[in-house]
Amino acid sequence: MGFYQFKSSQYFNNSLDELWEFISNPRNLKTITPDYMGFDIQTEDLPEKMYEGMIIKYKVSPALGIKTTWVTEITHVKHQHYFVDEQRMGPYKVWHHEHFLEPAGTGTIMRDIVSYQPPFGILGNLANTILIKRKLNEIFDYRSMALKERFPQE
Repeated sequence: MGFYQFKSSQYFNNSLDELWEFISNPRNLKTITPDYMGFDIQTEDLPEKMYEGMIIKYKVSPALGIKTTWVTEITHVKHQHYFVDEQRMGPYKVWHHEHFLEPAGTGTIMRDIVSYQPPFGILGNLANTILIKRKLNEIFDYRSMALKERFPQE
């Protein structure tokens, strides 16, 4: 059973305040997720700010257009520094996603670390090699592009 990590970082000329305001609002996740993922937040009355213990339910199509339910819990939040979401139900055996913001000169660096384990043992390892790793790259490339549009770099 393979256990993998995906890392991504992006620099913004924007302040930490501006970025935190955007990424700490769970409603904004849909705007930085590719349309082909069919991402749909199912949680009603979603607040504008995340908090520790928050449960968020989504419908998503991670592969082959097959809709699945994904439930995550926000397990840690340190205002303007980081938050962590963990899968409680969904397509992975383990999903732990850390989001970090740190000041860098006059701007901010956003770092993501996704630690995950696909389901199905050796078949999941094969799926990671063939599909999952590539999909994560695509999703985070899209996220990077969407954030550049949202926060233009001058």
